[in-house]
Amino acid sequence: MAQSYAAQPQYSLKGITIFAHLPCDALERIQRRCFWRNYEQGESIIQYLDGSDDVFFITAGQARVTIYSIAGKAVSIGELGAGDVFGEYAAIDHRPRSASVEARTNCVVASMHAADFLELLQDEPTVTLGLLMQLVRKTRAVTRRVYEFSTLHVNNRIQAEVLRLANLAPREGKRARIAPAPTHFEIASRVNTHREAVTRELNRLSRLGIIERRGGTLLVRDIDCLTQMVHDVIDE
Repeated sequence: MAQSYAAQPQYSLKGITIFAHLPCDALERIQRRCFWRNYEQGESIIQYLDGSDDVFFITAGQARVTIYSIAGKAVSIGELGAGDVFGEYAAIDHRPRSASVEARTNCVVASMHAADFLELLQDEPTVTLGLLMQLVRKTRAVTRRVYEFSTLHVNNRIQAEVLRLANLAPREGKRARIAPAPTHFEIASRVNTHREAVTRELNRLSRLGIIERRGGTLLVRDIDCLTQMVHDVIDE
């Protein structure tokens, strides 16, 4: 059940990217207009094509963005983490949700009514600019993925996806820890292939010493080498 900010004063929007340049008093006012909820791993936050239009802010945990084909096939199209915003499309154009979002780990999420969010964009230019920058990043990411789908072989798409996840993960020198590790099915759905192809390529990368599976963590042992592998086929 959602709870008001007043009932949960320990929760804060301070880490949300689009609010980075707001003064503390402005952020405090925004927090009072939010509702908070804890989501358990695997729990749905929003559903594809539903008519809700609230905007959501992840303050802790990770979430998965998914769309479904007419046949019911799930296609994972992205990951969200602490600091990210989602649901803004429906708030802006009042159309049905463009994707489903579910908690990949336990999450703490704040939500705001669409009308309040649109008023916020009018009143706070730095938030509007932050949102525009986020939309540009999303557009660039989609453009890159279309390019990868159109030009790269399956094994190279898998390498590119692991690199993308590694670049979002905590770094330790040349290493990156992706936790929790994505399942082979999740990677397959994101690069438009089957689980067996992902298994083969990850096993090959493991034999090369580039990655290593440690329990629930995927350790990228040499992110520089993986980066070069991807750049070699993309010709950057």
